[in-house]
Amino acid sequence: MPPDIATQCTRPYLRTASSLQRASPVQTIASMPLPSRQDALQVLHEHLKGEYLLRHSRATELIMLALAPRFQADPALWGITGLLHDLDFERIDGDDHRHAVETVRILHERFDYPAEGLDAILAHNGDVLGIPCRTTFDHALTAAESVTGMVFATALILPSRKLADVKPKSVAKRLKEPRFAAKVSRERVGHHADIGIDVATFCAIAVECMQGAAAELE
Repeated sequence: MPPDIATQCTRPYLRTASSLQRASPVQTIASMPLPSRQDALQVLHEHLKGEYLLRHSRATELIMLALAPRFQADPALWGITGLLHDLDFERIDGDDHRHAVETVRILHERFDYPAEGLDAILAHNGDVLGIPCRTTFDHALTAAESVTGMVFATALILPSRKLADVKPKSVAKRLKEPRFAAKVSRERVGHHADIGIDVATFCAIAVECMQGAAAELE
């Protein structure tokens, strides 16, 4: 999906559903407001089947829920956006330039989804799409969804392989080792600094959130 289509979706360039349909015809669905968590889970399971992606989505939701109060943000919007940010991952056939764009298309057509949430979803793949992070929401989602992979990877090298045994300082240390969990973008994780959270604190938030839901995430 060409980057210029992604640009159409972002504030202040948010277009109507009809313009998105002209770019790529899709089935018309009556719009609904920001989904409840139950509705969001239904949409998640409609589009994602892989166990890891579902765990990653849940972990991102948890971290976003923890971050929202720090910035007087709407926890429901931040949490649901975290949960749904990778909705398109199993339908893009490895085309990174479609990632996030397709998710925005799905959410824009199905719900009356807040523009700032759509922006944040696009921005989390912004280094590919050419869309910079502009807001706290953008930076938070980019960092939160990226750090989950580091926490999961750190757990897997422990004898117990349990999230309960992961130490935040170990996650922070591993971030400095490029060969460890090499697919995790250190640049994306580093967006925590753009919202005024140091690496030690950010890793502690992520680990605590994921440990609190270890039964779901392991």
